Amino acid sequence: MKIEAGNEFPVGSSYDGKGVNFSVFSRHAEAVELCLFDDVHSKEESCRVFLPGRTGHVFHGYCPGLKPGQLYGYRVYGPYNPSEGHRFNPAKLLFDPASRAVGRDMTWDEALFGYVLENGEDAGPDQRNSSKFAPLSMVVDETQNSTMDTRPYIPWKNTVIYEAHVKGISALHPDLPESIRGTYKALGSKPVIRHLKNLGITAVELLPVYYHVDEYHLFKKKLTNYWGYNPLGFFAPHPGYAYEKNNTVNEFKEMVQALHREGLEVILDVVYNHTAEGNHRGPTLSFRGLDNLSYYKLEENDLKKYKDYTGCGNTLNVNRFYVLDHVMESLRYWAETMNVDGFRFDLATVLGRDHHYVNMMAPFFLAVNQDPVLSRLKMIAEPWDLGEWGYQVGNFPVRWSEWNGKYRDSIRQFWRGDAIPLGEFLNRLKGSPDIYSHNAKSSHSSINFITSHDGFTLNDLVTYDYKRNLENAEDNRDGTDYNLSIHCGMDGPSENREIRSLRIRQMRNCLITLFLSRGVPMMLGGDEMGRTQNGNNNAYCQDNKISYLHYSDLHKGTADFILKLIEIRNQVSVLFPQGPFTGKLSDHTHHDEVRCMDTSGSEILNEKLNEFHQAFAALFTYESDGGKKREEALNLLLVFNSSSDDCSFRFPHRDGREWNLLVHSDQDEKKDVQIPQGGVYELKNRSSAVFLSRNF
Repeated sequence: MKIEAGNEFPVGSSYDGKGVNFSVFSRHAEAVELCLFDDVHSKEESCRVFLPGRTGHVFHGYCPGLKPGQLYGYRVYGPYNPSEGHRFNPAKLLFDPASRAVGRDMTWDEALFGYVLENGEDAGPDQRNSSKFAPLSMVVDETQNSTMDTRPYIPWKNTVIYEAHVKGISALHPDLPESIRGTYKALGSKPVIRHLKNLGITAVELLPVYYHVDEYHLFKKKLTNYWGYNPLGFFAPHPGYAYEKNNTVNEFKEMVQALHREGLEVILDVVYNHTAEGNHRGPTLSFRGLDNLSYYKLEENDLKKYKDYTGCGNTLNVNRFYVLDHVMESLRYWAETMNVDGFRFDLATVLGRDHHYVNMMAPFFLAVNQDPVLSRLKMIAEPWDLGEWGYQVGNFPVRWSEWNGKYRDSIRQFWRGDAIPLGEFLNRLKGSPDIYSHNAKSSHSSINFITSHDGFTLNDLVTYDYKRNLENAEDNRDGTDYNLSIHCGMDGPSENREIRSLRIRQMRNCLITLFLSRGVPMMLGGDEMGRTQNGNNNAYCQDNKISYLHYSDLHKGTADFILKLIEIRNQVSVLFPQGPFTGKLSDHTHHDEVRCMDTSGSEILNEKLNEFHQAFAALFTYESDGGKKREEALNLLLVFNSSSDDCSFRFPHRDGREWNLLVHSDQDEKKDVQIPQGGVYELKNRSSAVFLSRNF
């Protein structure tokens, strides 16, 4: 086959209408061999040719006449010397980490491992050919890009996030043909979008969508990595979610366009902290065989082993120039070609690891901050990892928002009746100024959530005291034991009317708190349906009904309740103070204030906020500005009772007329309730209510 020197850019494989250019990085390789396959059933390549061009550490070549749809992989030549960090093995076919599409998925086999193990030690390279089992890359025609749509660009203050799984959100949808359920096409369909719109959410945050593979230990247990946090290709949409396996790129684009047309943003959960190749006993699938010493962080005193800040066996070395460039190219691809609206970075603290320490001025954060495309999108950090100093909530750069784990824990503790200081709970309502009142940050720095994919669903949070993860085949050892849950009288499902009623109140208490706190609310997909995972708090390997949304079980009352809360949120401007935190008790500016009152209607002074209160109210209101009142300012009063006893709450005297009940967590609560100034309201045990008055 004819091959020319080609070009260094773009990375991966690119079709120009006449042929295909191939480009791949390897600093320490001696040679890179391009291997072409006829079809997905081919056991070996039909053609092998060395890439003739080299620019710096990038090998490249151009094949005239080659067309989109071509399947390929690489064999890379160099030293096999793990003690020096090198694990080159040309017997192993490698997936192109910059491939835009997956031509064939991986099949687990011992031939994928690059070493021979004797007496527990590495005895040299394994010589078995892995081409029959290795994943294959595929050339994509990007000269025929579909017309790009316009992003909604929804402001942070109006953003409500719905965390979902591409497959799980539609796998059981009754209004969709079975043939398209669980696909990108299904997520972009009218029935699914209608459900999202009816909830009032503005952004869908998708669990990992780029190419991932199952871990070997899951394969042996006949389980799969359903969540997708085991990446291999940072550019290629996962083929398992495609209706047409050879059309993944266009399907993904069409899904994004469909969501955008309805004003919904798409945020991707991305994993750049590790890869699917695991530790030193893992397979050789891509990065390890391309240039192990460059792509991964290795132990300084033992280059045979990997630094592991992720719990997944390895850590990608994004501080190295080309690895950082690879990650940035990937982000720009999803932003510019796929047109997504933002990213949530899994274990984002890893990306700031600089010589073991966490540095928020690390190369990755500097690169994102100065990028003209990425710096305009929503950037969300999961602000922790498994290493020393790994918990970094509140410390990410100013343009970043963060999953606020302290919010989750504080709200859970309060509603199960734990003795937490009132000031702790109040800070979470106010947008966590104790965490974010520095570096010009505002309340939208806090992504508020009570449940997420990792842990109990909202239903299970009020149903189980202990995890039930036996289906994961790890003897219930996996998943956290720190759930801060409450079973409401009986562990597990119950037909008792009082228990069921209490559980609904507790779920609604959580929802009221979540959607009417300052900050950006994020809900877990399925919580609006009362979805249960039967007590499994680590369903990462459950690609089945445990993880899927059950639309037939939709509790319309809960969905309507959420929509009502979001409507209240959008109506009441005091939840969206302007400007950064000032560090003062008044949160952002002197224009707005949050006060706390006891059941008598008396203000709880600041020095008393370290005390424990189960029944109280939080008043969000506008205060005077230069002696003037804001015309028709809305005052929001949130009344909480986390105790097991009913209580009476006396309303404060304000400059408004009367207090109107907007919503209550008790299903049996009467509507159209008005309370005059100084009036009394009977608040049921473990319940909450929301009232509104207007200044004139």
